[in-house]
Amino acid sequence: MTTTNDTHSKAVGCGLWLVGFTGAHRFYYGRPVTGTIWFFTLGLLGIGWLIDVFLIPRMDRSADRRFKVGACDYSVGWLLLAFLGLFGVHRFYIGKWVTGLLYLVTGGLLGIGYLYDLWTFNSQINETNTGRS
Repeated sequence: MTTTNDTHSKAVGCGLWLVGFTGAHRFYYGRPVTGTIWFFTLGLLGIGWLIDVFLIPRMDRSADRRFKVGACDYSVGWLLLAFLGLFGVHRFYIGKWVTGLLYLVTGGLLGIGYLYDLWTFNSQINETNTGRS
């Protein structure tokens, strides 16, 4: 019997690719450096963004190898971060209640904590899923 380690969804990755000139899909797949570059250059002036539609399957496989399946779903966590991150909902989801409350009353620590989470959220979920948080 084989077990699957499907941590990230291609459907979510493709959905984020639609706004990929912001680097959203690259952050989702655990590539914060290139996500930041895409954000500041609008997806390398659109060229990198267009090429990425063909790279999503490879980025998905790479993320599936790097991160572990567990109680917290990466796609749910990232959707919470994307839409409710300034309120700390994503932190409540992974069991970080204190910082979740802190984000709630400070607007994600005035947005700086939100940016930090864009860079580290895959690792935070991975630590929660492996019991190292």
